[in-house]
Amino acid sequence: MVVQQHRSGGGARAVCALAAMGVMAAAAGCSGGGGDRAAADDRAGPGAVEAVRQAAAVLTGVDAGGASPARVTGRPGGKDGAEGTPAHAGAAAGAGTKAGAGTTAKVNTSMETAAGGTRVTIRGRGAYDFRSRSGRLKVVLPQDAVGKEEHLPITELLAPGALYMMNRGAGVPKDKWVRIDTTALADGNLVTGGATDPMAAAELLLGARAVTYLGESDLAGVTVRHYRGTTDIGRAARQVPAASRGALTAAAKGFRTDTVPFDAYLDEQGRLRKVRHRFSFANEGPAVEVVSTTLLYGFGVPVSVKIPAGRDIYTGEIRQGQQP
Repeated sequence: MVVQQHRSGGGARAVCALAAMGVMAAAAGCSGGGGDRAAADDRAGPGAVEAVRQAAAVLTGVDAGGASPARVTGRPGGKDGAEGTPAHAGAAAGAGTKAGAGTTAKVNTSMETAAGGTRVTIRGRGAYDFRSRSGRLKVVLPQDAVGKEEHLPITELLAPGALYMMNRGAGVPKDKWVRIDTTALADGNLVTGGATDPMAAAELLLGARAVTYLGESDLAGVTVRHYRGTTDIGRAARQVPAASRGALTAAAKGFRTDTVPFDAYLDEQGRLRKVRHRFSFANEGPAVEVVSTTLLYGFGVPVSVKIPAGRDIYTGEIRQGQQP
């Protein structure tokens, strides 16, 4: 599992073995800086929960636990109306939560953890098609302790139940892909690949609970509404169709706890623009925290993902922690 690899070497190199890669959600403004322009609202009523679940439902095509597809809540108690009243997001919600109701988007991701006193961030960038549950990321491993670029960028292809990786590790020919069954991973590929699958990041929010609305802020020039809460991995897995729930079901069994804290940022159309999850592992010794951030922008961009043919997939041994 990721944490076992993480602890095996210590420091940045161990984290490289830990994940294999991640994406940086720190494009301009992505860090959530700039402050809230609206006064924080500490209420955690049903309107805030519904807003987050509905934003996830629009991307995933899953009914958000019985929530009306035509409702996405605005700011609780804000000038859009009383808590629970539809806001500008109604247009996006009106698309419904039917299968295929998702869209495409450009994606930035980051995955941050600490090992041996060293904080490491794995970064990546790409695009994702929520309709076909597939995408392509280029993930960049961190530099070594002296700033040397010692790792080749890793290309990831995300597909239902599978993760394909090129430049994965030593012993793998440069023209071959490595295929990983994500339903067999203890974390369901929420962190193993160094970047959380954007679909999984959205699906996790279907299990949102105890959500608090914190106000408005600016995200790369876009006004967003900030929600903070926790989600339940097991509950989220039960919301997803049986044919697609394998990865989340695995994650529900593999994490230290089913409860995952998150921060979600929705634009005025109710679309999920950014989500940050905080995962916790505890195999042996103290728990290890991994912070995974997914940034969505450029909605509607063309996305083409070609799954490698069997002859292009490497099936031999991979030497962890090294690059060819």
